[in-house]
Amino acid sequence: MSDTKAFCVAHIELGAHLYGGAQQVLYLLEELSKTAVRSVLICPEPSAVGEAARAAGIEVEAIPYRGDLDWRATKRIVKILTRHQVDLVHVHSRRGADIWGGLAACKLGLPCVLSRRVDNHERAWAVAAKYRLYDHVIAISEGIRDVLIADGLAPHKVSCVRSAVDWERFQQPADKAGLTARFDLPEDATVIGIAAQLIPRKGHDVLLEALSDLVQRWPILQVLVMGKGPSESAIREQIRTLDLDRYVQLVGFVEDLEHVLPSLDFLVHPARTEGLGVVLLQAASAGIAVIACDAGGMPEAVIDQQTGLLVPPGDVGALTTAIERLLSEPERAEAFGAKGRERMLASFSISAMAQGNVNVYRAVMAARSGE
Repeated sequence: MSDTKAFCVAHIELGAHLYGGAQQVLYLLEELSKTAVRSVLICPEPSAVGEAARAAGIEVEAIPYRGDLDWRATKRIVKILTRHQVDLVHVHSRRGADIWGGLAACKLGLPCVLSRRVDNHERAWAVAAKYRLYDHVIAISEGIRDVLIADGLAPHKVSCVRSAVDWERFQQPADKAGLTARFDLPEDATVIGIAAQLIPRKGHDVLLEALSDLVQRWPILQVLVMGKGPSESAIREQIRTLDLDRYVQLVGFVEDLEHVLPSLDFLVHPARTEGLGVVLLQAASAGIAVIACDAGGMPEAVIDQQTGLLVPPGDVGALTTAIERLLSEPERAEAFGAKGRERMLASFSISAMAQGNVNVYRAVMAARSGE
């Protein structure tokens, strides 16, 4: 990253876990540390992202935080921004940070940008009220940018800077024997996975409905459900109801996805809505095909018929057909995976993501100073 003038950015991430958006924040902080941009991370105490940032040598300010409605966070953030003589505030998470961080920046008259990582629509009055807090919004996909504009945000106030993937991390050799031993699977199993929070919008129920038909014709099929979340009990009940216990395992949150994804036959991500889908980028980087939905930013992560297959969200029949196609044509799945790996290296690098954010910072500060 070149031609970066020195300035200080406060990054606000109030999520507790290190995945999804928080992982992107860590990528950004680590890349910015190689430049003249000084960063300080404001996060809850305790938090996984804070621990990882400290370990990477990033300056961290941890605050007590009791959730979305903890309005006291604004006062705490103001003190930190003042002490560090911050030039710009970058709000990353929606867990109240979007409001409390924005209000803190406004109180001090500081320029503020918001990263938007989800593609759900908001009411026009909410858009008009909340987005007044920010000089600019960074959408992680064109799909999210389109949603924001459709909801009333002026086009010149929102830019697309796509999420990045740590491509090198996922260049691990496939180890099918290791995978089957780790999860106690049959040695001849065809193994597919889904890696997502266990929440309704991720579409686990759609996948299970599809599997209830598929396992009759593909008895060697095994499915790893990776992730945690409030829908776990409902998913387990659906597995029992559909008599899928022999075929589906809930394995919890997998920290070393780089050692699991390359050994899968392919990944399935039937989310009904998704801002972009970082796990889709990770799977492609690992060289495996992906089946996802034609919704939100997912078509930007998966190119239909080139790096994987896209199906309509919630369509059990279409998902069944797509899975069966890749099961029947493993050479096609392998070709999709190879193409996806090439595309991730070319278009989703961490350096490109960081440069895109810095470009927004510069533009916002220049506009504030009248340059």
